[in-house]
Amino acid sequence: MDCRILSVQSHVVRGYVGNKSASFPLQVLGFEVDTINSVQFSNHTGYEHWKGQVMTADELQVLYEGIKLNNVNHYDYVLTVCDPVLGDNGALYVPENLLPIYRDKVVPAADIITPNQFEAELLTGRSISTEKDAVEVMNLLHSMGPDTVVITSSDLPSSLGDQYLVALGSQKRLRADGTMVTQQIRMDIPRVDAVFVGTGDLFAAMLLAWTHHHPNDLKTACEKTVSVMHNVIKRTITYAKEVAGPDRKPSPAQLELRMVQSKADIEDPALVLNAVVL
Repeated sequence: MDCRILSVQSHVVRGYVGNKSASFPLQVLGFEVDTINSVQFSNHTGYEHWKGQVMTADELQVLYEGIKLNNVNHYDYVLTVCDPVLGDNGALYVPENLLPIYRDKVVPAADIITPNQFEAELLTGRSISTEKDAVEVMNLLHSMGPDTVVITSSDLPSSLGDQYLVALGSQKRLRADGTMVTQQIRMDIPRVDAVFVGTGDLFAAMLLAWTHHHPNDLKTACEKTVSVMHNVIKRTITYAKEVAGPDRKPSPAQLELRMVQSKADIEDPALVLNAVVL
């Protein structure tokens, strides 16, 4: 039976962010994806120039009403993945008055949430200095609504050295006997020395896909998600450095994710890490 997703994200003509970053990988993994574009830009805003339009709430509602009138608004996943793009490295990306909206409205409606450490701390009001702190923060985020929480990056030290960053995940699920069980994991992920755009959108899409395919195994779902990310990023940085030339910094256009070229890695990712169950 088909699994259908409604994805409401940004759209770019050139490159891979938002719906462009999420749709193709989800389709490769067998999902039907309907998209509503919240913005339509020529390219992402990391370029020197961009043009386009931002849709209003009324315009978005009109698009959904059209789907509803035709009785084709039945989805397995609708706005159930939440990547709370609030900030990073101690700095907010959005006005501070948006924080209560994310915390009180958006997060409780999500099944899956993928904050970085800074965002997780903002949403819970708790700081993370140790692995125990991270587990407590993930439990607090569970109490706000989401069944699956993945802190995609943290400042926690990796036992493998400073070439790795630490991510953590937690999933609550109901057993057949009615009892609740929680699986929590830690991942040491190889660092890549470059800045990419669209990786958060890809991560959220892949986590949705792989948790759907492995609903009772967060460890496997996260291993496959991170491995897709690693393989796409590795292919992208290799290509970008080749076309930029020796000792030259790749341009935003050269650093666009090599998505189509990574189709095989998306379908059947070679695992690059072994998540540890806590």
